Amino acid sequence: MKYPYTGLFEYCHQLGLALLETKSQGDNLGIYLQRKDQHYFPADLRFLDQKSLHKFIFPKFDVKIDIWHCTHQTSWYMPPSNRKVKRVLTIHDLNFLYEEKSEAKRISYLKKHQKNIDLADHIVAISEFTKNDVIKHLKVDKPITVIYNGCNVAKFPEYDRPTYQPSRPFLFTLGTVNAKKNFHSLPCLVKNRDLDLIIAGKIDEGYVAQIMEEAVKHQVQDQVKILGPVSNEDKYWYYKNCQAFVFPSLAEGFGIPVIEAMNFGKPVFLSKATSLPEIGGKLAYYFDDFNYTNMNATFDLGINHYATSHPEEAIIAHANQFNWMTSALKYWEVYHSLLLS
Repeated sequence: MKYPYTGLFEYCHQLGLALLETKSQGDNLGIYLQRKDQHYFPADLRFLDQKSLHKFIFPKFDVKIDIWHCTHQTSWYMPPSNRKVKRVLTIHDLNFLYEEKSEAKRISYLKKHQKNIDLADHIVAISEFTKNDVIKHLKVDKPITVIYNGCNVAKFPEYDRPTYQPSRPFLFTLGTVNAKKNFHSLPCLVKNRDLDLIIAGKIDEGYVAQIMEEAVKHQVQDQVKILGPVSNEDKYWYYKNCQAFVFPSLAEGFGIPVIEAMNFGKPVFLSKATSLPEIGGKLAYYFDDFNYTNMNATFDLGINHYATSHPEEAIIAHANQFNWMTSALKYWEVYHSLLLS
C-alpha cells in the first residue's frame, strides 16, 4: 500500500476491509503494515508494524500466526521456511513477460517469483489468464485457485468540483502512466472530435513525453490532459461524466479500472491483451490493433452500438459480479482449507 490510488493499493485496502467484514466468530485477523498507513483500517484492529529491515531479518511477533497471506508475488516480506506457518501467495500477473525487458531481467523476475512460490502452501491467481501464465512459466506443485478481484467505487453523488473540469465531453482512462498501459495510442481518438482525453494515475515522466508526442502528431495537444493521481472524489466524477472509458493496456493481470467504469454503465474500449477479454467479457468493445484508422472505426462502431442498444443495465450487472465480499469469502475458504491440511 505504498502508492495510493494504484491497483495494488486498492486490492490490499478493499480486500482487507472485506476480510474484516466477512470473518467468522473464530477467525482473528491482523494487518502487517507501516504505521503511517494503518489509518486506512479500523483503529482497533491488531497491527503488525512493517519495517524495511524485515526484508533481511524476518521478525518474531508476539502473537501466534497460523496463516500468512502475502498479497504480492515478489514481496520480500515472506516468513522463511523454518517458521511453522502456512503461506498464501497472491500472484497478480506476469506482466514482465509482455514488456520490453531483456532476457536477463525476465529470468531474474521468474527466479524471484519461483522463490516465493516455493515457500507458499497455496497460490491465488486473480484471473484465469494469470493462472495459466503461472502454470506455463513456473513450477507449481501446490494448489492454485483463481479468485477474481472485487470492485468498490466510493460514490460521492453531490460532488461536482473535480481538480480539473473539462469544458467539453471527454474520454477517461486511469492507471499507472507507463509504457505497458499503452496510453500513447489514445490521442488519435480525439482528433476531429469535440472531445478531451483525460488520463489519471501515478506518472512516469518519461512516458508522458511519448503521449504528448502523439498528441502533437495528431494536433490535439490542447485536448489531452494528464492529471497524475486523483482523489476518490475526482475519480468518481470522471467515471460518472465521461463519454467512454478507454483502456488499451498491453499487460493486465485483472484490470480493476475496467470494472469500476462498468459499474457506471459506461462503454469501455479495451485492448485484447492478456486478461482484459476475460474481465470485460461480451459487454466491452475491443481494439483489434492500435492503427489510427482501425481504432477510430472500432470507437465509432462501439459508440453507435451503445447509443442504439442501451446496454447500461447489462454492463452494470456484469460489473456487480466482481465484488470484494465474494472475493473475501473465497479467501477465507482458502485459509480454512490450510488449517485442515
